[in-house]
Amino acid sequence: MQKLTFVLLAVLSFNNFNITSAPTDNAKTQPANDHVIIQRRRIVIVRSREFAKQFPGRKRAVITYPLVSGLNNPALLRRVRSLLDFKKIFDYSLKEYREDGWLSDFSYIVNYNRNHLLDITFTQSGMAAYPDEQSKHLIINLRQGRILKAADVFNSNKLDSLAAMVDLELQREITRIVKENKDPVEKDAVDGVFDDLKFEGTNLDEFSVGPKGITFLYDAGFPHVIKALEPEGRYFFSYSNLKPYIKREGPLGQFVN
Repeated sequence: MQKLTFVLLAVLSFNNFNITSAPTDNAKTQPANDHVIIQRRRIVIVRSREFAKQFPGRKRAVITYPLVSGLNNPALLRRVRSLLDFKKIFDYSLKEYREDGWLSDFSYIVNYNRNHLLDITFTQSGMAAYPDEQSKHLIINLRQGRILKAADVFNSNKLDSLAAMVDLELQREITRIVKENKDPVEKDAVDGVFDDLKFEGTNLDEFSVGPKGITFLYDAGFPHVIKALEPEGRYFFSYSNLKPYIKREGPLGQFVN
């Protein structure tokens, strides 16, 4: 009985963090070079009693983040793990999240994990004056252990025309949003908010890879009061449509060769 009591006290005193592991995010569990093995790690942050008295609904926060393994090259695996270091995602440590009190949920989705590419999206949500949610997307070249940029995968002489093609989809979405807000009250909220929105070459670094094509991502950054009017900012193009733009010798050349 004394031994059991000691174990329980040790667990409860671990910085108020409850840490559990979950099954891997992909079925492949053998070391390889073209994908990683991802294990979900779940942490429950329990805030102080004083904080819980002031904000009863924010006593706890749940964090789920990936633990990566499975690459045959140890140096390459270290580089990938460094890119996914917890504090680098939103520039907050576990200790800071616990003390701040804003966070309610931190999680991730693996969009793609094969063919030497890891595509992953992190999200965090919390409450201050208003509820808020933020996301960060990463696509990692598993051959080199570095973040993929537009210059790595698209032909340099095609970047402007590619950006223009994506911008056309953004402007179409804006036109649809304006048409859906014809009521005079709603129209006042819409007027002028889209004037500066344009998908440009500098936005091409934000893209997500899938088995059938690429989704370009665009964050308009609208404030909370007009967040409902914000474009979704996700524009999909198939690999066949993007064939003239993709570098044949680049990481995405495998989809168009």
